[in-house]
Amino acid sequence: MSGGRRRHIDEAERRARLAVRHRLTGTARAASPEEVAASLVALHGTDPATVYLAVGARLAEPVKTVPDTERALYEDRTLLRMHGMRHTVFVLPDDLTAVVHASTSLAVAARERASLLKDMAKSGAPDAAWLTEVEESTLTALARRGQATAAELADEEPRLREQFVYAAGKSYEGVHTVSTRLLRVLGVEGKVVRARPLGTWTSSQFRWAPAPEYPELDTAQAQVELLCRWLTACGPATEADLKWWTGWRVTEVRRALAAIGAEAVSLDEGGTGYVVKGDVDPAPGPSAPWAALLPSLDPTAMAWQHRDWYLAPELRPLLFDRSGNVGPTVWWNGRVIGGWAQRANGEIVWRILDREGVGHETEAAIAAEAERLRGWVGTTKVTPRFRTPLERELSS
Repeated sequence: MSGGRRRHIDEAERRARLAVRHRLTGTARAASPEEVAASLVALHGTDPATVYLAVGARLAEPVKTVPDTERALYEDRTLLRMHGMRHTVFVLPDDLTAVVHASTSLAVAARERASLLKDMAKSGAPDAAWLTEVEESTLTALARRGQATAAELADEEPRLREQFVYAAGKSYEGVHTVSTRLLRVLGVEGKVVRARPLGTWTSSQFRWAPAPEYPELDTAQAQVELLCRWLTACGPATEADLKWWTGWRVTEVRRALAAIGAEAVSLDEGGTGYVVKGDVDPAPGPSAPWAALLPSLDPTAMAWQHRDWYLAPELRPLLFDRSGNVGPTVWWNGRVIGGWAQRANGEIVWRILDREGVGHETEAAIAAEAERLRGWVGTTKVTPRFRTPLERELSS
């Protein structure tokens, strides 16, 4: 990391970088879902609809959102849904899957398997040898079928239906089937992936498929590659932002920053931000004012831990749920100024919460984006998986 006098990057420049690099302005919009994912590094995939809505907000021709995204996910396999940073499900460009697997997923997978075995032991369930037998039988059945739901796999391996009590005696006690936990572990370990869902593009009832074989990568080198990609898309960012987004230890973040020769800059919020080497000069911004309607868990809204430069703290109680998941947001020139929702009849409605600098031009641009969104979503009703106070109110 370079020393000497630091360049200052203010909030206005950060918002300008975000607009262009995250494909949120008219001239910066992408031609394909693959271009969107590459620009953002990863699309949040916990809520299946988020993937499509995040892509559609950034495509030059959003009418192609559903067919083109389904092609990339399930036919060409140029995008892959897998567990990654912070143990979250993401959709990644195919050239990044091995990087995420080595840099992040393997460490999470070890913890997940240990947790499963511990929970099974506490409930008196069978031991690790039994679980290994079930796992091997399940993977064999899946390889033979190509794709299958958990229920279909349980037809061939009935032990997947066995249940055990999780967190006995705790307020969050529950009953898990072996299939639920085991397939999750196998997914994090990179042995299986989610394939085409049973329903529409909003469905979370996924089939499973054998995962592609990932080349073995050195963990530290994979972390360097991932951090370089993310900082190119999202820099400047602080150490805290990087640690939060990746889920790594701070020592791993610092090692990767040093390895890429990241350059330090000062920020309006105080403290130190980092950009990739050579990215300190003023970056081209949008050519015109812009509006965007981004979905819940959108990768832009969730990219940084410290968000005051684009999202006023007083808006958070209405736009986030209690677990810190952001709902649908309305953006104007790089700031979150409100939220939106979809009613039962398909109408897109929104509310502006922060009216600073908002005029007729703003409202007209938001209305155009709402119409653009409804134009490709059509009659499909999209309800966020994690609902927020404003989204619930607007959709009622």
